[in-house]
Amino acid sequence: MKEWALITGASAGIGLELARLFAAGGLNVALVARNEERLAALAKELKGAHGIEARVIPADLSLPGAAAAVFERARELEIEVLANNAGVGHYGEFARTDLRAQTDLIQLNIGALVELTHHFVQPMLKRNRGRILNVASVAAFQPGPTVNAYYASKAFVYSFSYALANELANSGITVTTLCPGTTHTEFFERAGIQMKRPWPMTSARTVAELGYRATMRGQRVAIPGLMNRIMARVSPCLPSRWTSAIVRKVHEG
Repeated sequence: MKEWALITGASAGIGLELARLFAAGGLNVALVARNEERLAALAKELKGAHGIEARVIPADLSLPGAAAAVFERARELEIEVLANNAGVGHYGEFARTDLRAQTDLIQLNIGALVELTHHFVQPMLKRNRGRILNVASVAAFQPGPTVNAYYASKAFVYSFSYALANELANSGITVTTLCPGTTHTEFFERAGIQMKRPWPMTSARTVAELGYRATMRGQRVAIPGLMNRIMARVSPCLPSRWTSAIVRKVHEG
């Protein structure tokens, strides 16, 4: 039986490109996102281009119980790769933004990722084999005023994933954390974020290619772009008062 990759947030951006890469690598793909029409079109594309199987699993992972439902729909598949890519941002000072938007963000960016990882790692442990790719961000390395909960959620994803990689080090299961910077996707428009960009945005394809290669090598962390790697190294060494002030200025324009 051919192995599968399950990709969340597969209808656009980095997730769509990851689905194309895993399919090109010979894996069947289970595609998860809210937009069923986009997923169906992608499934048709990948089946035709690579002769693989593709399963569409429409789901809103910001809803309680959605992650468990996705696992049930994919339970009989041999998921070799779990790519937790789905995520959302929300712009505005925390005290003045809608609480439901913030709690939905936390459920999607953190809750669903943790639930899916826990569900799918169980059969991986039984097989002594598997790969997990969690998409964080360079936002993980400093506080983010005006994008407060998003930055905090990505810090959680980075910390959680790196710790999990350590726990699973001798299990045959690898955990990779992908930390992109600003990327050409629908993310900024959906989040209502306008920001100064001191260097060009990276294409979703370039980010996905780095994440794919790192996952298949079992690399623990992958950060696209020299400037992003410098930021990730330097930001934690600076006072949070400085880095948070810089982030706020960048986001307020």
